[in-house]
Amino acid sequence: MPKRFAELSTPLVADACVRLGVPLRAAPAGVVPVVPGWRVAGRVLPVRHYGSADVFLEAYTTHARPGDVLVIDNEGRRDEACIGDLVVLEAEAAGLAGVVVWGLHRDTPELVEIGLPVFSYGAYAPGPVRLDPRGPEALRSARVGEHTVDAADVVFADDDGVLFVPGDRVDAVLGTAGDIFRTERNQSLRIRAGETLRDQTRFAEYLEQRAQDPSYTFRQHLRRIGGAIEE
Repeated sequence: MPKRFAELSTPLVADACVRLGVPLRAAPAGVVPVVPGWRVAGRVLPVRHYGSADVFLEAYTTHARPGDVLVIDNEGRRDEACIGDLVVLEAEAAGLAGVVVWGLHRDTPELVEIGLPVFSYGAYAPGPVRLDPRGPEALRSARVGEHTVDAADVVFADDDGVLFVPGDRVDAVLGTAGDIFRTERNQSLRIRAGETLRDQTRFAEYLEQRAQDPSYTFRQHLRRIGGAIEE
């Protein structure tokens, strides 16, 4: 996991993307860690699943780099689990940092024991019984919801969900996420010390300004005074 993500979160990364104008690409709601608290970040290793595990083994053999995160496009299917303990064990053996599935997993107790972070819609006992024709994009890209990702992207995942950031924007996004984190942490400490968020954000001043200029938004106000709560 990139060290700079260690103290951050996907909400902070999402806010940083919005602030910087980086396209916001998130997995559909519900793709969450098998074990709460698991988190992962790394280069995307994309795979499209067509019913057979061979595509995973091929990806490990021909495309994987240490620290990659396997991102599986199983079309969000809810009628089969496309990975289980053996695929995840082999991912660990290949040096991968984790697995993100747009779909379902199985062998939950074994995945918990293995400990490699896995994110999915949830558990489902039946595995695939189909074998569809394999497309040319099988190892080039993966779709996750409405987004298509590939090896030029980095994935960030935690309890709040899964985000994808272009690799060439990661440094800027994490830098801005760190700035937002420090601002919000300071605001939190001040609230606990008795200074309300309304006072910190000069909310009465905002209401007065908005009354004079209905186009004046809270986001504009926050950026003017250096506060953070929304982007």
